[in-house]
Amino acid sequence: MSIKVGDMAPDFSLVSSKMEKVSLSDFRGKNVVLLFFPFAGSGVCTKEMCNFRDEFKQYEELDAQVLGVSVDSVYGLNLFAEKNDYKFPLLSDFNKEVIQSYGVFDDLFAAGKLDYKGVAKRSAFVIDKEGKVKYAEVLASPGDEPNYEAIKETLK
Repeated sequence: MSIKVGDMAPDFSLVSSKMEKVSLSDFRGKNVVLLFFPFAGSGVCTKEMCNFRDEFKQYEELDAQVLGVSVDSVYGLNLFAEKNDYKFPLLSDFNKEVIQSYGVFDDLFAAGKLDYKGVAKRSAFVIDKEGKVKYAEVLASPGDEPNYEAIKETLK
């Protein structure tokens, strides 16, 4: 079951593409936009992360820290981050624990084509300064993008 609005966001600690340990609790006192995406380097994932990169200043002005999470290795995430000059941490949930705790574990990605088991469903959560979920969007199709405007409105 997916985390929903009003829930306390489960804390986690993951390793970033810069090989640094990052915990959700590191950002208490600040809003967090937590983004789960299936694969670093894929078309829609790149478009989504680049959108957050390009609008990063707006998120800073809304006192929000953006965090991207996928099951890719830290090495793959580092290449992805460097290639696209992301200004926010990309975190590796290689062991698939956080995607399970947030209820965004995709049992079968691209059924019939790729049949990958256990990637993140594309999803976005806004977590307030106290750690409570204020916005939750889990997308049915990996080809869809989150509602960027709704995320910004929630932060306002």
